[in-house]
Amino acid sequence: MTETEKLHFDDIPSDMVVEFGNFEMSEEEIIRFAKQYDPQPFHTERHPSQGSGFHELIASGWNTAVATMRMVVDNWISKCAVLPSPGLDELRFLRPVYPGDTLRVLLSVLSARKSQTKPDRGIINFKVETLNQKGEPVLTYKSIDFLKTRQT
Repeated sequence: MTETEKLHFDDIPSDMVVEFGNFEMSEEEIIRFAKQYDPQPFHTERHPSQGSGFHELIASGWNTAVATMRMVVDNWISKCAVLPSPGLDELRFLRPVYPGDTLRVLLSVLSARKSQTKPDRGIINFKVETLNQKGEPVLTYKSIDFLKTRQT
């Protein structure tokens, strides 16, 4: 895909909804990530001890967020003329993610407008929902993307 074939701000309808991804959370990945970044017993042990807060291995919410970001980059950002983002809001870990769960993303554009101060870009507000194989939301957040306009 060449730069001119990528989606620009002008190509994104304000009500766009896309679904993508297929990320399996393996036990090995959950434990490896947790040992490095979130070493709580329910993220690092197959059978956490009594009183550890959870009775079986679950992925760190941060691990789920990283897996979500990977799917967003591979399936959304890589197809768009995206500029660096100013951030996200309302990150929520809604349900545990277990070894063997397969995740996918539902991305919904909430609003889209041209920048008033930088005419080379538009501002897109969107909601990301990460769903498990049952279609249950496990993570949500809202984000802002800057996308180049075709006049760039």
